Amino acid sequence: MAIGTEYASKNAQLRKRGHRMSKKIIIEEFGGADQLKIIKDEIGEPGPNEVRIAQKACGLNFIDIYQRTGLYPMPLPHTLGTEASGLVEAVGSNVKHVKTGDPVAYAFNAPAGAYCEVRVMSADQVCVLPHSISYEEGAAVMLKGLTVQYLFHRTTPLKTGDTILFHAAAGGVGLI
Repeated sequence: MAIGTEYASKNAQLRKRGHRMSKKIIIEEFGGADQLKIIKDEIGEPGPNEVRIAQKACGLNFIDIYQRTGLYPMPLPHTLGTEASGLVEAVGSNVKHVKTGDPVAYAFNAPAGAYCEVRVMSADQVCVLPHSISYEEGAAVMLKGLTVQYLFHRTTPLKTGDTILFHAAAGGVGLI
């Protein structure tokens, strides 16, 4: 049986039990891009405070490179990725702010692991993505938006009339 056919067949069997297979990208040792490895993982139902998301887009950030190379060491094996967007497939019994079928996005405070097709994660890390924002935009802007929120509201609260200067405006924050 071909790998793709085997994957689809196993996924169909798992869906009957409320589970499914997901491909994800992991590293088992630190290093270059040659350390990225695609594996298949069984994804179950969300717990009471969790959601299961079918990812549609994933943000790529320098922190992913820092983690992959070991500059920011992570326990191994490790699934990379700190921000993504997708469609809610299932919600836990205590989750009230999102529902099955909602487009959502998340970033950074969520545990790493965005480099995957499907994941179960804490619902409190997920926000509804407005329909006017594409999955690609949602996945790309979350970390940048959190950076701006942190700088403009926590580091130095801005008020009307303040002037700001963006250094390296071509970087992440400058792109939003």
